[in-house]
Amino acid sequence: MQTHDPAKLIPADFAPVPSLVWLGALDVSVVDDLSADLGAVGIVVADSGDVPEAIGFDREALSRAGFSAEKGATLVLPQPSGPTLVLVGSGPTDELSGAVLRDAAAAFARASSSFAEVGLRAPDIGDVDPAAAAQALTEGTLLARYRYRALRAEHKETALTRLELAVSDADTSTVEAGRAAGLANVRAATVARDLANTPPGHLTAQNLAEIAVELGESFGFEVETFDRDALIELGCGGLLGVNAGSAEEPRMIRLRYSGGSDRKLALVGKGIMYDSGGISLKPSDPMHLLMKMDMGGAAAILGAFTALRDVGVTTDVSAWLMCTDNMPSGSAYKLGDVLTARGGTTVEVKNTDAEGRLVMMDGLVLATEWDPDAIVDIATLTGAALMALGPLTAALFSNDQPLADRVRAASEATSEQAWQLPLERAYRKQLDSDIADISNLGGAFAGATTAALFLEAFVSGVPWAHLDIAGTMQSPTDDSWRAAGATGYGARLLVRLAESF
Repeated sequence: MQTHDPAKLIPADFAPVPSLVWLGALDVSVVDDLSADLGAVGIVVADSGDVPEAIGFDREALSRAGFSAEKGATLVLPQPSGPTLVLVGSGPTDELSGAVLRDAAAAFARASSSFAEVGLRAPDIGDVDPAAAAQALTEGTLLARYRYRALRAEHKETALTRLELAVSDADTSTVEAGRAAGLANVRAATVARDLANTPPGHLTAQNLAEIAVELGESFGFEVETFDRDALIELGCGGLLGVNAGSAEEPRMIRLRYSGGSDRKLALVGKGIMYDSGGISLKPSDPMHLLMKMDMGGAAAILGAFTALRDVGVTTDVSAWLMCTDNMPSGSAYKLGDVLTARGGTTVEVKNTDAEGRLVMMDGLVLATEWDPDAIVDIATLTGAALMALGPLTAALFSNDQPLADRVRAASEATSEQAWQLPLERAYRKQLDSDIADISNLGGAFAGATTAALFLEAFVSGVPWAHLDIAGTMQSPTDDSWRAAGATGYGARLLVRLAESF
């Protein structure tokens, strides 16, 4: 019987990160006065105080038009000539923050989505740092206008080509610094989104390794890739075991960024390119369709690395991306099998759909061997995290409260929400095995906690934090700066963490 290589059916010009081309061509500038030839101009308006003169209406008139200036409210005012005016509410002045400005910019971006060239003015940023304000406005506008266009012949949406930013009464160089940081963070999230949105037939572990090499050359970090033979030499039994049922080779991707300091931050990312569940096959439901995004943790880390140089991170950062798909076949690993992790720990497999922790354990051991000051892992790990915290908030676990506080601070700064859950060690006995050192599945309850406890067994006491992003990896609809599809959650959070480490 003749067989066909699916890869040969993929267009030769297919690019898994096409949005980088869009960002590269996009003109984002800081100005004192917005240009008259823009298609739309947005003005941020608080719910009290003087209305900016440029609007041409007083507050009573705006109220009659139904615009209260509450957070996220918009009012589109076509003009007889010149740009369409878009008012966007920011709520109470005393509640203004970078997060509020980011959401306001996203609301403006959606209200002006039919225009290719737009401008946004913030007449009053209150006590918000001008650089932080410019960064938030850049991020909110561009992330909200993101669309995954790689596989569509025609695009219904108008692509943004030009954005002007005006922050009143602020030093231009400070605003420019915020714009530049915002662009770097948008790039980080965009890389993560593009990769997670890409279908599994178009993006294998080997493809991801090749993309990482290209990105490293462009954005100032080193990349080393490890194929199956190299993984055998390293003793990465978890990654090799999960890969056993796949026709595609696994890859471990090692990223290195040198910040020039003696501080060392290690990152470990789950890169399951597609998760069928293996022998423990998933039901055919909408969540199964989303399993192309099961590499969202690895994508977030790779995206974050593209920003480290441009935002001036001084910490040394290394990452281990553990990449394979998880497929059922005659050679697939089975329930009852025992895998041996890097370092020698034996693991009884009680469910092949608890595969993420198996590939992560090898990465965590390798990270500890680098002797870092801290390890942070990020993974689309458990449905329990989604059930507990929903689609907007990731679950955070840690063995070190100062590190957990750093992650939470980065979460708050980027509006990538995380909530710390207890690492309840009384549940550790659920992972006991009669034939191996540990099993890969706990009991029926506290699944996010038992998964975290499994990972903790491989960090050798190093300060460690775990982000379970199973809920936050995607949004079913456009929501503020989160575009429908992959959210890129974690990319900006990790950049912020590295900046402040």
